[in-house]
Amino acid sequence: MAFEDKTLGCRDCNEDFVFTSGEQEFYAEKGFENEPVRCPSCRSARKQRGNGSRSERRMYTVTCSDCGVETEVPFNPTNDRPVYCRSCFQNKY
Repeated sequence: MAFEDKTLGCRDCNEDFVFTSGEQEFYAEKGFENEPVRCPSCRSARKQRGNGSRSERRMYTVTCSDCGVETEVPFNPTNDRPVYCRSCFQNKY
């Protein structure tokens, strides 16, 4: 299937941007059915905002089941499974 460059309008800034034939081919290979609704700069800005919220993830203080060091994990542990610090986890898995 031959793709041709398309001009689309950005949902956020209302500026036109080009959805290139190469990008369309990439989308088709990945099975994406929808065209992008944001220009590259608005997509980038949106990703940056999203990464900021990740750093605000709730962390839980636990004691490593192997070495006994106090560490933080991004999930609420239950007592039925061991929890490891980063170093012990990497050594095990």
